Amino acid sequence: MGTFGQSGSAVRLEWGPSGVEALGADCAVLIVVDVLSFCTTVDIVVGRGATVVPLRAPEERPGAVLAGTGPWTLRPSSVTGIPAGTVLGLPSPNGARLCAAAEETGAIVFAGCLRNATAVAAAAHRLAGGGAIGVIPAGEQWGVSFAGKGTTGALRPGVEDHLGAGAIAAALLANGLPGSPEAVLAAAAFRATDLATALHGCVSGRELADAGHRGDVGLAAEFDTSEAAPLLTGGALRHG
Repeated sequence: MGTFGQSGSAVRLEWGPSGVEALGADCAVLIVVDVLSFCTTVDIVVGRGATVVPLRAPEERPGAVLAGTGPWTLRPSSVTGIPAGTVLGLPSPNGARLCAAAEETGAIVFAGCLRNATAVAAAAHRLAGGGAIGVIPAGEQWGVSFAGKGTTGALRPGVEDHLGAGAIAAALLANGLPGSPEAVLAAAAFRATDLATALHGCVSGRELADAGHRGDVGLAAEFDTSEAAPLLTGGALRHG
């Protein structure tokens, strides 16, 4: 995976499931970024002392409190009052699926977003032990809507995840780590962008707003408001 794995760079970036495959073989740490909305919801849950079990399908973890069967859902605003100690099973066609795939590579896995970009970068740098760190923007899937229509589709790179990955890459590069062009350009895009304007105006943000969830976009657009660093261990995301 030398070329496609971006060998020679300490900070790397590639998209979606193929990105996990390309970077997972050679990276000590993988950071999954799904800003709208899985990783933002995870950040809020973990920051409140609860746990998220990322599910590719709801039946994978019947012992967890399944999102959607109670007051908590994939929407960030639904979990702002979740009690500490709750174990929430959270299905997601993008972020949860990538977390599970990333864990299978044997790498250390974090869930990152704009809210916790600096905290996750610091934890990843600390645990990487000098190894490479791969940042994986999840993107969306064509034909799979927020309302649940469709099950799989081709990758659609999302502005929100490019900016979230760029925020984390920027924090890592600030430590003097050499980055691949993919990581450096994402960091530059983050630095040059008004986050709230971009997230509310991009396709994913507009989809949520059209469904009546503009407030969730606002929560996701907040930068460095959290010190949580959700770490995937034993199939569950907890504060690392």
